[in-house]
Amino acid sequence: MPEGNGAATAMAARSWPRSLTEVPYWVFQEEEVYQAEQKNIFHGPFWSYLCLEAELAEPGDFCATFIGEQPVLVTRDHDGEIYAFENRCAHRGALIAMEHYGHARDFTCVYHAWTYNLQGDLTGVAFEEGINGKGGMGKDFCKAAHSPRRLRLANVHGLIFGSLDNDVPEIEEYLGQEILDRIERVLGGRKPVVLGRFTQELPNNWKLYMENVKDSYHASILHLFFTTFGLNKLNQKGGIIVSENGGHHVSWSAINREAEAKAASTYKDQNIRSDSEYQLEDPSLVDSFSEVGDDITLQILSVSPGFVLQQIQNSVAVRQVLPTGVDTTSLNWTYLGFEDDTEEQQLTRMKQSNLVGPAGYVSMEDGAIGGFVQRGIAGASSEFATLQMGGDQAISSESRVTEASIRGFWKVYREAMGFNIGETEGAGK
Repeated sequence: MPEGNGAATAMAARSWPRSLTEVPYWVFQEEEVYQAEQKNIFHGPFWSYLCLEAELAEPGDFCATFIGEQPVLVTRDHDGEIYAFENRCAHRGALIAMEHYGHARDFTCVYHAWTYNLQGDLTGVAFEEGINGKGGMGKDFCKAAHSPRRLRLANVHGLIFGSLDNDVPEIEEYLGQEILDRIERVLGGRKPVVLGRFTQELPNNWKLYMENVKDSYHASILHLFFTTFGLNKLNQKGGIIVSENGGHHVSWSAINREAEAKAASTYKDQNIRSDSEYQLEDPSLVDSFSEVGDDITLQILSVSPGFVLQQIQNSVAVRQVLPTGVDTTSLNWTYLGFEDDTEEQQLTRMKQSNLVGPAGYVSMEDGAIGGFVQRGIAGASSEFATLQMGGDQAISSESRVTEASIRGFWKVYREAMGFNIGETEGAGK
């Protein structure tokens, strides 16, 4: 970490097991850790997802979002370019924009009417000259010196990422080619259309949700819907891609017709709940078409610290994971179709939107399981989770019965936080 980073220095006093297979529970519980994350990760050299380029279609369109807890405003100006800056008035700190999405000619702070253009430049100060020659700003006041901080931006196939750190690597280096290729597979050459949005409040630390996203082998165990209707089973063709630095991942599976006949007996032999008396009143809910001309029916892709791109059958969505407290998280879902979809394809996507989201047939359990963990570890701050499935490395695998991508997340996380990497027995407080 850079010299002089006070949060990193404080965290260096904390000891973490040398192995990636053990994660101390205090990392999900302590305010000091949470505050250090805001500085070292969300204000550090990481790229955070902000919004879709499609949500800024016209000059004047804007999106008010966050990087960690930092409010951010993303706009499209009349020059056609996209800009992002802190959503914080340079005068007294009030929010500049209140709405999540909208269209504006410029922005005026409701508190004292300081005005900003679409690039974030301060352009007007109410009563700057005072009244009747009295009051007002001093002669040395310079509006150009009082503009909100701008962000670095990157556009990856219509996904807008931003960073508060000017030293963040270029997005191509940050993601790596394998992750870029898998984003391109879903979004490349297609213009997204927003079909709908949800915001879900989770009763757990944000990192528990990111662990869950990267945990490929829970999906067909926790989610009864997956195995009941044959959407995802671990004996299907698939694999795990872990980026070179460990921070990003892809879990994927494809139709494997030869394995389908063996699937039911495999899960039954493991005493895993995969048989259900429940059936669909409308079986067309799980009817699907080939998304991009291949047999991949599930691809979950994550970018650290808090972005997810999903393709579950024909349900395509982006998820933004935002920490709001030590044990609270906001999860923003945006459901996508594409401009060249037929009416039948759009109807399929709308039906399959019932699979995911806060009450989705597949993902409703994900909204609960993090809270179960947060409650379960309440009295165990000196204990550890164990991540030994699939070995002890953070590397790609042809098997999805692995926790490699979770280990990769923790590899990047603990380096960014500046923890002292020690032995297991010294990993407590």
